Amino acid sequence: MARFKLTIEYDGRPYVGWQRQDNGPTVQAVLEDAFAEFAHGEEITVFGSGRTDAGVHAKGQVAHVDLARPMTSDALQAALNHFLKVRETGISILKIEEVDAEFNARFSAKGRHYLYRIINRRGPLSFDRGLAWHVIRPLDAEAMNEAGQRLIGTHDFTTFRHVECQAKSPVKTLDYLRIERHGEEIHMLAGARSFLHHQIRSMIGTLELVGCGKWTADDVTAALEARDRAALGLNAPPDGLYFLRVDY
Repeated sequence: MARFKLTIEYDGRPYVGWQRQDNGPTVQAVLEDAFAEFAHGEEITVFGSGRTDAGVHAKGQVAHVDLARPMTSDALQAALNHFLKVRETGISILKIEEVDAEFNARFSAKGRHYLYRIINRRGPLSFDRGLAWHVIRPLDAEAMNEAGQRLIGTHDFTTFRHVECQAKSPVKTLDYLRIERHGEEIHMLAGARSFLHHQIRSMIGTLELVGCGKWTADDVTAALEARDRAALGLNAPPDGLYFLRVDY
């Protein structure tokens, strides 16, 4: 039995999320179907480093699988990508490495990094529809970045946590959060060992209110300290969220 680490890129628009479920297509299910094509009946589970919600994208999702059938990393990557390309899944395997049996895509992770894209202009999106959050009203990215620093560190993030979040504790340590403007695009970059369900979307949604002048940095602090989902400013749509990479 060999264990392989997969680095995966995907367009989240066709999927109801990463994790296999009954209410629609998922990235995990498509990958497991791809393995089934050449595994000759072997039941293979793809274990991801973390879940992504419906419509959320990935540039560097990581997963692991165990295979009884002897196969090189290159042959496995070629077989999977052939299946994924032919079926126009919007999923690509960027890299496959054979790893020790102790490696676990989820539990071995030491850090997870995300990007959120806002396109800040009046004109509607064409190429980036579903791939970014379109915000028409002008945003002050510097004010958003300044307010975002109030969220860095170890906090009870209940306000920024989905009511159905399954994490045992709302306390998380946010290592960094940066807001940067690149022309008409505004990017939020954030990293932590792990995040709560909807934490990224809730943080950028709230900071958007700062960018348009409706909230101040003090309002962000007050929302955080309230430890109450009802105090949340705004939960941003999934369109602009990208799972960038995982540290091990």
